[in-house]
Amino acid sequence: MNNDNQIQNKTSSVQVISRAANILRTLRDHPKGLSLSQIAKEVGLARSTVQRIVYTLEQENFVAQVSASGGIRLGPEIAMLAAAVHSDLREEIRPFLIQLSKEVNETVDLSVLDNGKVLFVDQIIAPHPLQATSQPGAAFPLHCTANGKAILASLPITEVENLLPEQLTKYTDTTITNRNELLKELEAARKEGVTYAREEHIHGICAVGAVVFDRMKNLSAISIPLPTTRFYGNEEKLATALRKTCQQIHQHFEIEK
Repeated sequence: MNNDNQIQNKTSSVQVISRAANILRTLRDHPKGLSLSQIAKEVGLARSTVQRIVYTLEQENFVAQVSASGGIRLGPEIAMLAAAVHSDLREEIRPFLIQLSKEVNETVDLSVLDNGKVLFVDQIIAPHPLQATSQPGAAFPLHCTANGKAILASLPITEVENLLPEQLTKYTDTTITNRNELLKELEAARKEGVTYAREEHIHGICAVGAVVFDRMKNLSAISIPLPTTRFYGNEEKLATALRKTCQQIHQHFEIEK
């Protein structure tokens, strides 16, 4: 009888963990937050069950209230865990970034998707008087940056539509502000394996980007930002070098692409 109780308790504990993980994944896909009723509908559980699990997660800072209205989003503890993952990712990918930077003689960035934006987590700066650099920790929009587009192109269309606002902000004269036009470009990028940003976020700065996956299937984006004077006419050279680097990284992680 004691053994049966132990097995039942273990099963119950595993079930709670599974449900909590499902709730966290659901909130990950809805960065603006969800109500308890919305979460319950998404995960297929009773609202009272969701409320108990969310209360426990909130005590551990894995989730937090969006506002007094009761909406729930991912909490600060998740960001700290993600930062630890990013740290390991930086260390493992950095040699490939250094190699790519030397090959093309340009700055190379590593970034990840974070709360609906592209977050820079590492950078190899090329020795040029005129550079395109962004401090690690800086966050840029998805729709008008090469790394942001690369991330969008690698996601399911439903997730892309959730991430993109109805009105895409115009940063320069070449920013794509029409969602359908951007979706068409992303479709083409999936076939080509790289994305481009041609002065769409900052005047005078262009970039080429692509995504890589680690062993856990987490994605990050590698991009090569540079002044327009060194970009036009060199797009294919940059894209070829970036594709080769991504292939090497996937081979390192033993991922079939």
